[in-house]
Amino acid sequence: MSKTIAIILPAYNEELTIVDTMQDFFSVCPEAEIYVIDNASKDRTNELARAAYQQLGCQGRLLEEPRKGKAAAVRKAFMEIDADIYVMVDADMTYPASDLRTLLAPVLEGRADIVCGNRHSSGVYKRENKRPLHDFGNNLVRSLINLLFKGSLEDILTGYRIMSKRFVKNYPILADGFELETEMSIHALDKGYSIIELPTDYRDRPEGSFSKLNTITDGILVLKTIFSIFVNYRPLLFFSFCSLVFALAAIGAGAFPIMEYIHTRMILHIPLVILASGLSVLAMLSFSVAVILDGLAAGQRSNHALQLLQWSDR
Repeated sequence: MSKTIAIILPAYNEELTIVDTMQDFFSVCPEAEIYVIDNASKDRTNELARAAYQQLGCQGRLLEEPRKGKAAAVRKAFMEIDADIYVMVDADMTYPASDLRTLLAPVLEGRADIVCGNRHSSGVYKRENKRPLHDFGNNLVRSLINLLFKGSLEDILTGYRIMSKRFVKNYPILADGFELETEMSIHALDKGYSIIELPTDYRDRPEGSFSKLNTITDGILVLKTIFSIFVNYRPLLFFSFCSLVFALAAIGAGAFPIMEYIHTRMILHIPLVILASGLSVLAMLSFSVAVILDGLAAGQRSNHALQLLQWSDR
């Protein structure tokens, strides 16, 4: 029996590209079901997508998600769509459908749970990308994730992903917006899913189509993402470091009163004593939190592994 393929196109104000994207993927994979997730668009995205379904005669349907954010749109798709293979791709014509068959193969053959289209392998993304600060942030997040999770991924933030049903139905999306790709990559690495990266082409947006990315807000999101990686996935490392900082600060604050007492048998700098005591308490609390959260994180990984052993495709 042939496997069903669902192509998910999250779309927010993509009236200039939505029809071309649907046509592009339908021409390469006509047997797939195409799902446009209208994420509260204010332009004619919804209207044009509906007309394209009639014109192309493709399978699938338009879904509407009023909550803003790419993560909300994809969460809606994962909850409502039942398929064997899921393709997530942006609806802005930046990822070519011509690479789809190649990207599908490892998942169809059972060699991978998730295949990521790697925009960096050929250098095309670096040429097409007009936002150097975004490139810096991407490289920073990628290096950190590979270091912490012993990965070797080159394109952590690619929006072109093919996923197995096993991965999709065991992945709770907790992200809010464009942190989705980062969260997805971390979830796959942390929970031991099989990941493969294959080269894909990348094109800049067509003239007149504008990116939803913003250098300042996305820079803040990068910092937030780095913080959440440490807190949620590597709490022992993060809170142990905090504990060490507090301990060193306590030693620094308490050294003078101790030396003062040794020489004069009196303590005159009471505020420093209070500060050192408070910092010592914070150091002990931080280390306790580190141990507790690390145990919880290990328990979550263990429970997820057991869940996968018991999971069956119903």
